Amino acid sequence: MTIALNRLLAHMSWANQKTIAHLQTLPEQSLSAFATNPKWQVSEIIHHIVDSADAYAFRITGKHPQLPGDSIPEIGVIADLALIAKQAAAIDAALLEAVSLDDEQLEFTNYSGKLVKRWRSTILSQAIHHATEHRAQIASALEAKGFTPVDLDELDLWAFEIEKN
Repeated sequence: MTIALNRLLAHMSWANQKTIAHLQTLPEQSLSAFATNPKWQVSEIIHHIVDSADAYAFRITGKHPQLPGDSIPEIGVIADLALIAKQAAAIDAALLEAVSLDDEQLEFTNYSGKLVKRWRSTILSQAIHHATEHRAQIASALEAKGFTPVDLDELDLWAFEIEKN
C-alpha cells in the first residue's frame, strides 16, 4: 500500500468533530475564552478552522464544498456548533476526496494579492497542520480561562487508530 494523506485527513476530521463535541459540553462563556489575544477567542478559532478548510478545498478543487446552511456562521452561542460540526464534516470529506486528484502545482492569487504556486499535496498538508495548530490554541484558551480544555492526548493519532480499528 502506498503511504498517502488519507489517514491524516481522516484523523483531522475526527479530531475536529471531537473538539466541537467537547465545546458543546461547556458553558456559553467558554466561547469567549482566549489565551493571550482577546480577539482570538474560542468562537473565532473554531470558525477559522472551518472557514479556512473551506478555502483550502476551494484552492484544491476550484469549487467550494456543498454545505448545510447558507454560509459558515460566526459562533455566538453553543447551539451554533451543531451547524458548524456538519459543515466541518462536509468540508473535511471534500478534502479527503481531493487525495484522488493528481498532485499538480496550482496557481492562484493569495490573500495578499500575490500570485503563488502551490502543489495540491502542500495545500492538503497545510489543511491538516492548520487544524491541529488551532485545536491546540483552543485547548490553551479554555485552560487559560479555567474551562475544561480539549484533551489533546485524546485527539492524537494513536487515539484515532484505537477508536477507528
